[in-house]
Amino acid sequence: MLGCVIHGAGELRVEELPSPEPGPGEALVAVRYGGVCGSDLHYWRHGGVGDFRLREPMVLGHEVVGTVVSYGDSATGPAPGTAVAVHPATPCGRCPECAGGRANVCRDTRYLGSAARFPHVQGAFAERIAVPAGQLRALPAGLALRRAALAEPLSVALHAVRRAGDVSGGHVLVTGAGPIGCLVVAAAKAGGAARVTVTDPVPQALGYAAVAGADTLVRADDPGDAGWPGEVDVAVEASGVAAGLDACLRRVRRGGVVVQLGMLPPGQSVFAGNLLVSREIELRGSFRFGAGFEDALELLAARGEFDGLVSAVVPVRDAEAGFELAGDRGRSCKVLLEFGN
Repeated sequence: MLGCVIHGAGELRVEELPSPEPGPGEALVAVRYGGVCGSDLHYWRHGGVGDFRLREPMVLGHEVVGTVVSYGDSATGPAPGTAVAVHPATPCGRCPECAGGRANVCRDTRYLGSAARFPHVQGAFAERIAVPAGQLRALPAGLALRRAALAEPLSVALHAVRRAGDVSGGHVLVTGAGPIGCLVVAAAKAGGAARVTVTDPVPQALGYAAVAGADTLVRADDPGDAGWPGEVDVAVEASGVAAGLDACLRRVRRGGVVVQLGMLPPGQSVFAGNLLVSREIELRGSFRFGAGFEDALELLAARGEFDGLVSAVVPVRDAEAGFELAGDRGRSCKVLLEFGN
């Protein structure tokens, strides 16, 4: 079978891999679509993401959907042939974080396609994958696999908005109109936000934010843009750059909440920390997601505008071209790799 393996910065290879067999407690899934995530792009471009660095070849991918093929011993789940989304995390279930209901920051989790631990956890950009059966989620009636491929990043966006607290009736600022930023727009709107303002230096990216439901679009590289808000109730930093965090801290109201969702460059980051003190701003991190995967699937099933965020579907054999397209924010939002028939 074909799979996408990263060997180092700039070394993405489509390789023939052995087809897996499901072990005890596992399910075998025929992957249909896999979304190229920003973290996949970081591994491809830089050999790592944040503080997680590649130390061995790794199959990429954690945003995948497909159909159940079979099960290993003692495994149960949706019947073979069922369309499913794959939850990418396997938390340990034993650490203090898991016990406290925060499995998304489990200190010993396994996450598909992640170099956070060594040996790395191999990912899901392959024609068939064997995963714990408990990670499968049957798709709601009427939800097509293509749109369902957004379930993992939408879960990340829902978690970030929930980290901010109640946004109903409020004004939310989102810095960064990449795929995650656009999905944060949709999540904030689903949470009842009255207004969502999005900033980004790329006009085409702002166009995708409008598709997701943004009310105001602001050129991040134009301090004189009339769309800049005087103040907002909540700000979600989804760009992963220091300028985005600075904008959030300076635009959020006194006593407001800033959620840092974008992964900042490794090492120390300088930010306007005095504003946290003088305005009593709450700065909260948001990492992956805990509960909410099922909520993401239901939201995807209910709203058709998400289709407009999938800008291209590329055959796995052309994975490098797909990554190049996904990395060009002037030409794409979410790019899917297509596996199988």
